[in-house]
Amino acid sequence: MTSIFGKIALSLQTFKNHRLRSFLTTLGIIIGVTTVIAILSLIEGLNRTVSEQVQALGSDLIYVQKFTWISTGHRDLDKLAERPDLLPEDAEAIGKLASIEIAVPTASRQLTTLKHRDKEVSNVSIVGSDENYSYVNNYLVESGRDFTRDDITHRRSSGIIGSYIAANLFPDESPVGKDLMVEGHRVRVIGVFKEKGQFLGNSLDDFILIPNTVFEKFFPRSRASIFDRVYGGYSVAVKPKSSNMETAVDDIRELMRRRHGLGFDREDDFELNTQQMLMDLYQNITRVGFIAIVAIAAISLVVGGIGIMNIMLVSVAERTREIGIRKAVGASNQYILSQFLIESIILALIGGIIGIVLGMLLAALISTISPLKAAVAFWMILLGFGFSAAVGIFFGIYPARRAAGLNPIEALRYE
Repeated sequence: MTSIFGKIALSLQTFKNHRLRSFLTTLGIIIGVTTVIAILSLIEGLNRTVSEQVQALGSDLIYVQKFTWISTGHRDLDKLAERPDLLPEDAEAIGKLASIEIAVPTASRQLTTLKHRDKEVSNVSIVGSDENYSYVNNYLVESGRDFTRDDITHRRSSGIIGSYIAANLFPDESPVGKDLMVEGHRVRVIGVFKEKGQFLGNSLDDFILIPNTVFEKFFPRSRASIFDRVYGGYSVAVKPKSSNMETAVDDIRELMRRRHGLGFDREDDFELNTQQMLMDLYQNITRVGFIAIVAIAAISLVVGGIGIMNIMLVSVAERTREIGIRKAVGASNQYILSQFLIESIILALIGGIIGIVLGMLLAALISTISPLKAAVAFWMILLGFGFSAAVGIFFGIYPARRAAGLNPIEALRYE
């Protein structure tokens, strides 16, 4: 009896004899697999980009704040505003824990304008912190110098600027040693950070870092609005000694509850946020898109599968006499069934292969003409093959069983 390879060769010869019909039959599968591969490649590329950006921020950091990154509805703001402010002393106490390498107090002011002579740059941030800010947040001073403890202690009016500010205010000269006007205050530039890029579409280079002691002097804490009371104070960026985040989180929580005098029956009046929370939130958002894309592609695959079933039924009708002859010379029902099932699977796989190639090309094209980056993982190719094979098997069983069930005498009489 003909081997599996013989059946495959016979299937390919059948498709060759009906090229246009075979192509149109697989069109639904081609469209479905192309859509899946292209979209998944873009999502995977975006996932890798976001992951790299999170790593650049410092993926092992813990942020002690008054609010959580995940969900703070408007109805919660009044409650959050009543929480005690975080202080540099909290950062100092956290930094002494056995599981913590360093803790850095940080305050910020958004949407500020910086000026140097006749040039100015708008919508930048002012960050107040200490000499450990650069290390904890993975910033490198490209020119000039970083802060020292003396800069913080003696409240020196000095600052380190991001590369975006340096490029816009000092395009033809070194910024180091120059003075900037920061909301009416004079700040001398002592260093420039190396360019870091973007995070979720926001620049990481459009800020000026000044000592937190100077920040407090320049911008006294305002409690005029509920927004200021919730978001206007200090936060503490914490770098654990090891990758054991759970131990560090537990130690910080225990310490902060003691410092705030919280009994065992009272909930935390602070939040512990991590970069992993951002990744989880982002992945939850993209997961919805993934499900929607798979659902749309599944419709195309079902349509393609119906097309395959129809064409295989036509093929059975056209080859009824052939089936009768094969049975007359000894072909079993199992043989006939496997022959037509193999034809259905191969037809679906051909559509899947074309769809995989087109999907990769489409993703690469989109990546070339847009900021989106594509990344094709091996599991996506396996998924494309799996979908195609599953469609071929599911929609090929009925025509194959119908072919196998033909009466050989009636089949031989078929005209």
